[in-house]
Amino acid sequence: MPKILLIEDDIAFCKLLEKFLIKKTFDVTIAFSAAEARTAVKNESFDLILTDLRLPDSDGIGLMSEFKNEYPHIPVILMTGYSDVNTAVKAIKNGAADYISKPFNPDEVLLVITNALQAPKEEEEEETEAPVKKKKAVKKTASSPENEFVRGISVASKKLWDHIQLVSPTDMSVLIIGESGTGKEIIAKSIHQQSQRKNNNFIAVDCGAIPKELAASEFFGHLKGSFTGAISDKMGYFEAANGGTLFLDEIGNLSYENQIQLLRALQERKIKPVGSNKEINVDIRIITATNEDLREAVKNGDFREDLYHRINEFSIQSPSLKDRDEDLMVFADYFLEKANEQLNKDIIGFSPEVVSIFQNYTWPGNLRELQNCVKRSTLLSRGDFIESDVLPAEFFQIQKQSEASDSFSLSENEKEAIIHALSKAHNNKSEAAKLLKITRKTLYNKLKQYNIELE
Repeated sequence: MPKILLIEDDIAFCKLLEKFLIKKTFDVTIAFSAAEARTAVKNESFDLILTDLRLPDSDGIGLMSEFKNEYPHIPVILMTGYSDVNTAVKAIKNGAADYISKPFNPDEVLLVITNALQAPKEEEEEETEAPVKKKKAVKKTASSPENEFVRGISVASKKLWDHIQLVSPTDMSVLIIGESGTGKEIIAKSIHQQSQRKNNNFIAVDCGAIPKELAASEFFGHLKGSFTGAISDKMGYFEAANGGTLFLDEIGNLSYENQIQLLRALQERKIKPVGSNKEINVDIRIITATNEDLREAVKNGDFREDLYHRINEFSIQSPSLKDRDEDLMVFADYFLEKANEQLNKDIIGFSPEVVSIFQNYTWPGNLRELQNCVKRSTLLSRGDFIESDVLPAEFFQIQKQSEASDSFSLSENEKEAIIHALSKAHNNKSEAAKLLKITRKTLYNKLKQYNIELE
């Protein structure tokens, strides 16, 4: 299976081309910049390099020259949206195997790649010297899809990844702050998997789902008969996570009494199951998450300040999807891969119309909403690409909402609304009345009431 390095800073186009090439039985590694491409070439062996002419940190011809100097036997194909003869000639003179212009059709891509891959083989057959050995490829081990942390390319994502790498090797308690659906548990798992505790348990607990009367039993366990309904001994979350990591999601939902119990266990590193006189030593790392402002909760007396400082030795901001626009299609394609596996489908990617709709949508449910949308759309799609007709209805409410924003209401600030409507209607009272959804007579009365004079 020929291995291709695809270098393209247009994420949507890059992922689309990647899907197409993979479907045509090529092994593809992608890079969104020249820097990423240089790293990839050092770590892996490639049969062909396909690079865009214009990159954010380099130009394709310069990058191609670098690669041709170090790896002369790897053919390089340049692609560009700026099609002109001079550039094409310059590229070929500098060693490009070929040159294709955007937009290009799939058959053209396959033909150019096939020809470029065959050319080096024909040349090698004519050579008398031993061929230069390629670098040994670095084998990548993929983590479980459910636990995989997807690295974005936005500034917010890079900052997030830097913080994860910085705090993971330590034993500090971490507070992850972010909106619902931003992947806080995935961040916590990533920290655990890069820590010294990675070979021990990662226990995730949704604090909002635990009734306050049962919290002590859930956290610390209980003995049989210790209370009504305790029909057998039970191990609590703390003991189950001993030696590993305990992740407490939505910790702000714990009652004040439960906060006291949790604080005591974290301070003493000992727990006592309900109904037992025996203390159990526990060695755990605590990672917590919240979508609330715990500092405000502390000020209001709803969250203990000493517990806040105990769980917040290091804080990480989990960015919302609207704060990482560049990552949108990275995540969309990742979720598409997962959906294809789970649903036994083979969708290549998203149509340009869907990409545009995605980029203009606000994503109030963040990554969780995106994942659900992609999975549903994958299930409904019958062709190679996800089209707009399989998207949920809410994606088409944006235009309606936009149109609604131009409407007027007299429910608040009547005088300002009337002046605004008149301005919009160029002082045409009939048109202004229509905008305000009132009769012309009512408008006249309002003009008199507010002493509004037309120029």
